[in-house]
Amino acid sequence: MEKCLDSLMEQSHRDIEILCVDDCSTDDSMAILKRYADIDDRIRIFKTEKNSGPAVARNIAIEHCNGDITAFLDSDDWLSADAIEKAVEVFINNPDTDSVLFKCINVHQDGIQEKSNKDDFSVKTGKEAFVDSLTWKIHGIYAARTSLYKRFPYDTTCRTLSDDNTTRIHYYFSKEVRTCDGIYYYRCNPTSICNCCDTSRINNMLANESMKRQLLELNVDDSIISMYENQRWLTLVDTYLFYYLNRKNFNNKEKDYCLKEMKRVWKGIETHRIPLRHKFKLGYYPLRYSWTLFMLQEEIYFMLKKLLKKI
Repeated sequence: MEKCLDSLMEQSHRDIEILCVDDCSTDDSMAILKRYADIDDRIRIFKTEKNSGPAVARNIAIEHCNGDITAFLDSDDWLSADAIEKAVEVFINNPDTDSVLFKCINVHQDGIQEKSNKDDFSVKTGKEAFVDSLTWKIHGIYAARTSLYKRFPYDTTCRTLSDDNTTRIHYYFSKEVRTCDGIYYYRCNPTSICNCCDTSRINNMLANESMKRQLLELNVDDSIISMYENQRWLTLVDTYLFYYLNRKNFNNKEKDYCLKEMKRVWKGIETHRIPLRHKFKLGYYPLRYSWTLFMLQEEIYFMLKKLLKKI
């Protein structure tokens, strides 16, 4: 956390407010925050009523932020000293730009750093950035106009993963999305939700459902709905792969939960929106007339992939 706070206090762009939200931590995080707040009066501290996850914590910060531009920095990560300055320059020089991606450097546990190639562009329309965010062809580490955050605060449907929905919506409603040369150092965590092997991975499908609901409520183009429904379908198949590989670690209740949720999502997919290339090949046939046959297909498909050492 100290590295994170130090990087904020040392920003070359000095006119910033630093809003820190403690999500009912059980370590010495609050003591550290108070010590830093005593040093720098730009730091303000807030606390959740109960441990609630990143989306709730971020929304508390959004409620209290006063600047024109907002960015989030997780406590394990840090910024280059000129990161905010570089982002602000892009906003000033491009009035139609509503979101600006930082250059991302992934930092592994062994200290090795590698540049992400997901920020290798100059400018995209909001719709283009949204499409690329469906498969995270571009990353979601960015600054955006505060008005966008105020209009679309973080999705709290799920404790984890549903906050990604908000990033995608911010991109969709941006006139332009650009990159800057400011660097965000992202600490790769092998215990994060993306790498976990428990049933919380099912949240991915639940977050997808929330995303679709929001897109419908926002009356986005029908082509976007079809595109996202296809993504939901791919996520379902990917979730079955996760289940196939990890169910030996689950008890019967957890297995039942996974199967029940996958079946519910399978029944709700609008299969007419799935392109032919994604529904007429082994492993991806919807087989809407029989959940049992769909499961059998998945078992055969992933068994063959395992035999061929492709998973």
